[in-house]
Amino acid sequence: MKLHKTLVNAIILTLQQIFVNGVYADKAVAQILKKNVRWGSRDRRFIAETIYEMVRWWRLINQSSNIYNPVTETDFWKLFATWQIINGTELPNWEEFREINKIKILERVEEAKKIRKLRESIPDWLDELGEKELGENIWSKELTELNKEAQVVLRVNILKTSQESLQKKLNEQNIETFTLKNPKHPWESISKEILILKKRQNLQSLKEYKEGLFEIQDGSSQLIAQFMDLSSGMFVIDACAGAGGKSLHIAALLNNTGKIVSMDVEEKKLVELKKRSDRSGANIIQIKLVNENILNKYQSTADRLLLDVPCSGLGVLRRTPDAKWKLNLEFINDVKKKQQDILQKYSIMVKPGGIMIYATCSILPSENENQIKFFLEKNKKNFKLIEDLKIMPSEGFDGFYMAKILNTN
Repeated sequence: MKLHKTLVNAIILTLQQIFVNGVYADKAVAQILKKNVRWGSRDRRFIAETIYEMVRWWRLINQSSNIYNPVTETDFWKLFATWQIINGTELPNWEEFREINKIKILERVEEAKKIRKLRESIPDWLDELGEKELGENIWSKELTELNKEAQVVLRVNILKTSQESLQKKLNEQNIETFTLKNPKHPWESISKEILILKKRQNLQSLKEYKEGLFEIQDGSSQLIAQFMDLSSGMFVIDACAGAGGKSLHIAALLNNTGKIVSMDVEEKKLVELKKRSDRSGANIIQIKLVNENILNKYQSTADRLLLDVPCSGLGVLRRTPDAKWKLNLEFINDVKKKQQDILQKYSIMVKPGGIMIYATCSILPSENENQIKFFLEKNKKNFKLIEDLKIMPSEGFDGFYMAKILNTN
C-alpha cells in the first residue's frame, strides 16, 4: 500500500498515546478512528493493523532503530520508518525519513534475530519467567505463536439461530467464514457453534450482531462453558463474569432453563453484560455486584460455579500485544495472590456434589496447575480434582487453562 502522510501521522500520534501517555492500544486505536470517520475501510484497516503490529514488535523495532526510549515525534517517525524497512517497504522521499540509514537498520535486525527476547520482542523478565515455568523449547514455540495475528472467531447464539443459517447470512454480505473440519477432542464440543472469519472485518455494525445472532468469542474461551458439564435447569454462578461472554454461552447451553447469577466487582462491566444479555435473549441471567454479603447469601447453592479469575493474560497476547509492555513481575505476583484468595473464599458457593470450574487465559503453571494443587492441599477434605485442560496458543486459538473440581461433601 502506498504511504499517505495523513495516515502515517495518525499512526505516529496513536503510538505516542500508547507508549508515552500509557493509553491501552485498543482504546487509542478506537479514539483515532472515531475522530476520523471519513476514512474508508481500507485506510482504517491499514492504521489499525500497522499500530497493532508495531506494538507487537516494539522491542525489535527499538533495537533495530537504536531508539530505546522514544519521546519526541521525530523518534516515532524513525520507528515507523524502521518498521517499514523491516517489512521491505520502500520509504517515500519525505523530510521525516531524510536521516534514515536503511543498511544499518537491516544489520541491527539480523543481529537482533539471533537473540530470542529481541527476535520475539518481549521484555527480559518475561522471557526469563516463561522459560523458567515452561522450559526453553515450549516457551520458544509458544512465543512464536503469540506473535501471530489473532483470528476473529464467532460463537453462534444457538438460542436464536444455527451455524449453517448464520454462515449463509454472512456469506450473502461477502463475509466469508469457515468451520472446524473433523475436530478432535476438545474442539468437537464447540464445532457446531464456532465460525472463523477468513478475513478480519468489523462485524459490530451488522444487523445480525445487533440482533444477538452471534458473539465475538475465541475458540478456547468457548470451551469453558462446554467443559462445565451443564444440564437443563441447573443453578449456575459465574462469579467473575466481567462483560459476560461465558454467562451468555452458559445460558445458550442451558437452553434458557434454570438460573444464572452473573457477578463481578466492576459495575461498569455488569452494565455491558446487561446489554449483551438483552441482545442475546439470555433471560435467565441475574446480575449482581459482588459485596461482603453475597458469598454467604449463595453459600452451598450452586450446581456449577465458574471462577474465570483475573490473570496475567499471557495466553491472549495475540489480542493484547501491548500487555507485555504494561505487565511486570509485581503485577503477576499480586494477581496470583488474588487468584488463590478467590478460590478459597468463593468456593463456599458450590453445593455438595456440585462442581467448581477454575479458569484463566494464562499459560503459566504458577497461575494454573499450581494454584489448583495449593487449593486442594488446603481443602482436601471437601474438594477433589476431576480433570483439567490446558490449551496452548500453538493449538490455533488463545492460551487457556480450566480445571473441574468436585465438592465431595
